Amino acid sequence: MSVEAVLMVVLAISLLSLAVAFFLARQVLAADRGKPEMEAIAAAIREGAEAFLSRQYRTIGGLSVVAAAVIFGFYYLNRNVPNIAEMGRGTAVKVTLSFVTGALCSAIAGYVGMFVSIRANLRTAAAAMTSLNRALQIAIRGGAVSGLTVVSMSLLGVGGLFYLFGGTTDYEHVPLQIVGFGFGASFVALFAQLGGGIYTKAADVGADLVGKVEAGIPEDDPRNPAVIADLVGDNVGDCAGRGADLFESTAAENVGAMILGIALYPVFGMGGIVFPLLARAFGLIATIVGVFTVRCREDEDPMNALNRGYLVTTAIAMAGFAAAVFLLLRPAPDAGVEVHRGYLLFAGIIGILTAYAFVWITQYYTEYRYRPVRSIAEASRTGPATNIISGLAVGFECTGLPVLVISAALMAAYWCGKQALGDMTGAGLYGTAIATMGMLAPCAYILAMDTFGPITDNAGGIIEMSKQPEEIRHKTDRLDSVGNTTKALTKGYAIGSAALAAFLLFSAYLNEVTKITGLHMAVDLTRVPVFVGGLLGATLVFVFSALAIKAVGKAAQVVISEVRRQFHENPGIMKGTTKPDYARCVDIVTAGALKEMVAPGLLAVLTPVAVGFGFRFLSPYGQIGAESVAALLMVGTIAGILLATVMNNGGGAWDNAKKYIESGEFKVDGQVVGKRSEPHKAAVVGDTVGDPFKDTAGPSLHVLIKLLSTITLVLAPLFIH
Repeated sequence: MSVEAVLMVVLAISLLSLAVAFFLARQVLAADRGKPEMEAIAAAIREGAEAFLSRQYRTIGGLSVVAAAVIFGFYYLNRNVPNIAEMGRGTAVKVTLSFVTGALCSAIAGYVGMFVSIRANLRTAAAAMTSLNRALQIAIRGGAVSGLTVVSMSLLGVGGLFYLFGGTTDYEHVPLQIVGFGFGASFVALFAQLGGGIYTKAADVGADLVGKVEAGIPEDDPRNPAVIADLVGDNVGDCAGRGADLFESTAAENVGAMILGIALYPVFGMGGIVFPLLARAFGLIATIVGVFTVRCREDEDPMNALNRGYLVTTAIAMAGFAAAVFLLLRPAPDAGVEVHRGYLLFAGIIGILTAYAFVWITQYYTEYRYRPVRSIAEASRTGPATNIISGLAVGFECTGLPVLVISAALMAAYWCGKQALGDMTGAGLYGTAIATMGMLAPCAYILAMDTFGPITDNAGGIIEMSKQPEEIRHKTDRLDSVGNTTKALTKGYAIGSAALAAFLLFSAYLNEVTKITGLHMAVDLTRVPVFVGGLLGATLVFVFSALAIKAVGKAAQVVISEVRRQFHENPGIMKGTTKPDYARCVDIVTAGALKEMVAPGLLAVLTPVAVGFGFRFLSPYGQIGAESVAALLMVGTIAGILLATVMNNGGGAWDNAKKYIESGEFKVDGQVVGKRSEPHKAAVVGDTVGDPFKDTAGPSLHVLIKLLSTITLVLAPLFIH
């Protein structure tokens, strides 16, 4: 296939996917909206979510304008530097336009996903009054709007810029010019994930501690003034935030793989550069089919239906990946190299299987059917202290299997690349790039399952707050339980994809520095500035996490004080004779989250720039600035992967230990122990510790890892003397 034909196919599939997303949105929004009292609650959630997102994007927009001006100024002022000058006239404008486009696409993708989710919750609740299967289908199709939109927008952005900038003829420079797209996506994703994560957990912690522990009222009780803010938080954190996160993953991985494809141009021609786009497009087709296969019996576990859809998606994605390999990764007639494409396909399959492994490992550590979560529930029998000790132990333990999986995947994919291309420079790295593409192939379906979580959580809240019959709440509880699992699975998947994508981007950074300097660059940790750069990278991960968690604590304190104030000043709230002031809590959390997200976000953006630019003056020998930043990337990525795993899985285990006790299946000495018991109170305390871990700091670390790589790719010339 010609490169023009490939780009047309990619753009056509992306537009088709957006059309399907629009069709699903229409279908979901046309569903029954239930009773008036349900609509009133859903309207409060919708208004709160839209108000927060509007204010958040105004803040992010201002920061993005400043960042775009800095990027333009840097490239314009250095336009005569050889490596920038050779990209041609207008490079400053193109890189800046790429950044702005990436930022806009990321914001749009996040907004569209949340727009549907805050309306699908009401339709899911109404459907649960008649059919579990109908509620399941509305929720997963509402989630699919987000998944399809995110991946389609990523492909349209990267593919469209590549075509508009003349990539079909200037293949060597255009992928470097559109690196700004990945940076723009990362920039918005970091602040969106931070702001949404701080919001959702401040509201959740405040609602739980005062409502469940102090007042002894159920979750989602309409008497709790923070309950609407809590339900709003599910959307802004898990829909808009995670949508921006995975948008950034696909965008950054596409650009990084295209840059590595430049090195193999003598072998594959343009096929190796545009291959990532076609492989991702086939993943969209797989997701569309997978979503339409989801259905369950009324007495069946809904998770089984979602798993079947995931299996269908994975199988079709494998077939599409194989087609892309054999269509595009053919050696050019004059290459003089024998290419074993079966090994390249196997590298992609390794990536797909890695995604599958991460899903199941996360499920093992976060579902209450298995040992880790049950051990935390058992520890809750003796109070909050032992609950927290056990939860931390599970969090630390759960780093083992994911690291083994990542290590095996990287080494096996590297070996496949070497077997496919022999001793060619970059052969092994291209194998790891293909594995990363494979892992992200079912990305749209994974994101659909993630957005399924807040939709079903909100549906349960709407049913409880509107005081619908207990049997309806039982159905939504089943969906909510599955939603908690799918949210945890997505975090595990995001860690794995961040690890592989970061390695890919790190390799692309080294390639860019080598291309600029003409010298092969190694990272020598025995050089003091390089070692210090690595140490700063690891420290950044911990300080960034501390700021994110502290932000939740600060915002939660204000919420707790407000809920206590309302209970004290208005006794009619607990009697059910007067309504609490929900809007006051929503406004407090919004202001607190947006204020607190700025410091950790700026720390993440400025640290690699300061190290790369500042360290370049420390030694006249070698490229000490570029090498120190490489060490920061390498060590920071390793520390970030491990800490994110601890936080995501540990927090998920704490959450589901609480839900296990609430389910009525937890027994002590043969007696059922459930809500409002002492073990339950201990588990709620553990959950409030785990909440900012799994929904604020952990997911933000995924974005941080990739942001470090994309910002250094964009500003690499700044670090070279």
